[in-house]
Amino acid sequence: MKLINVRYIGKIIGGLLIIESLFMLVPLGVSIFYQETEMRWLSLSVGITLFCGLFLFMLSKPNLLRRIGKRDSYLLVSLAWIVLPLFGAIPFYLSGSIPNLIDAIFESYSGFTTTGSSILNDIESLSKGILFWRSETHWIGGMGIVVLVVALFPLSKNKGAMIFYTETSFFYAEKIRPRIIDTAKRVVFIYVSLTLLETLLLRLGDMNWFDSICHSFATIATGGFSTKNSSIAGYGPYIQYVIMGFMFLSGINFFLYYFLFTGKIKKVFKNQEFRLFSIIIFLSSVFIAVYLILNSGYQIEPALRLSFFQVISVVSCTGFATADYLQWPQPLWMLLFLLMFVGASAGSTGGGIKVLRHLIFLKKFKILFKQLLHPSSVQRIFYNGRPVSEGVIESVSAFVYLYILTFVLGTLFMMILGEDISTSMGAVATSLGGIGPGLGSVGPASNFSQISDLGKVFLPFLMVAGRLELISLFILFVPSFWRR
Repeated sequence: MKLINVRYIGKIIGGLLIIESLFMLVPLGVSIFYQETEMRWLSLSVGITLFCGLFLFMLSKPNLLRRIGKRDSYLLVSLAWIVLPLFGAIPFYLSGSIPNLIDAIFESYSGFTTTGSSILNDIESLSKGILFWRSETHWIGGMGIVVLVVALFPLSKNKGAMIFYTETSFFYAEKIRPRIIDTAKRVVFIYVSLTLLETLLLRLGDMNWFDSICHSFATIATGGFSTKNSSIAGYGPYIQYVIMGFMFLSGINFFLYYFLFTGKIKKVFKNQEFRLFSIIIFLSSVFIAVYLILNSGYQIEPALRLSFFQVISVVSCTGFATADYLQWPQPLWMLLFLLMFVGASAGSTGGGIKVLRHLIFLKKFKILFKQLLHPSSVQRIFYNGRPVSEGVIESVSAFVYLYILTFVLGTLFMMILGEDISTSMGAVATSLGGIGPGLGSVGPASNFSQISDLGKVFLPFLMVAGRLELISLFILFVPSFWRR
């Protein structure tokens, strides 16, 4: 087995840090525009990140003729999601906005992984520059650090393809073009276009430009960081409907937009994952709305708006809130908790188990029942008219098992740290799924500030694990991974 290509990995990580420092220039400009004292700390953060990035980039001189393997890809992807959030915490800590280093790191990891869980008790007390950086970490993470690698560091088509498929769930999606770099660029174009469109629509409401941009970053990235203490609850119905719509759009497979833009509209609506994603949201939302109308005295429009908003927010793994669902009747918040395990679509910015895996499981159960009735029959699973290989089915089964096992063990660990079972389950589920609010003391009306320091270190680990679909990170802990 070949040695890990350390120099190549170092060069890419250095390049990513350089890119991160360039992104930091934007909140620095915001801070300068508003004449805030934080501008000097943002300047220092840019300098530190840029220096470290240039140091790694210039120091590493890889042999570009050498092909990288799976081990290099796994390690690169994991290191990217570990290193960049660490540097992303520098502005929070140096500016004094989050004086506790562990809290600053937690907030940064929650941002980059688009989880949206926060330790801040007074968000509105932060400066504009820091608030913008906080929202921008969502946008960077949602786009996908490794997608940036593919689009901006095309050192080799084989390398790019390997990294791209390692980091995402796109291997489930239909191929758009044979060149992965072109595909990545189209994904970025769609991502930016949706962000600009939502920003404009929010500005047409009662949001200013600053809040419109920050909330668009959080929505399209399915992150959930708001610039307001009340999240989206303080805004009127128009803003809530706009954000609701874009949460839905961000939760579907981005490759479907390619078919939409090329006039293949039927292919979008025939996509089985899209249809199941829509059905889950519709049925769950209607059930909650009817329950609120019949048992809690809600009017029809508010009940529908609240139910659809909360369900879409949870299923798309965005995490915005317009209501404290823990104050609803128990069956409703229990349903929302179960929806935390659904996840968004494969190829979206959302996290979780993903609707496609549930779809394959449902098809597997259907075949199982058919074989019980007709033992001699040969049954195969098809997705959008294409047969699904046994290898993919086994991979899906292994992932779901690992996901549930991680949830159970993570919950037990949080309980050992002193958290009650409801808080433990909610914190682990929302961290793994990249959702934001959970249950208990980390519900939508609360935050993670009261979690112990060890818990604030453990939960970001789960955030990264969930963002990387578990295996890409967990494989680093297998001893054979490091053997020649």
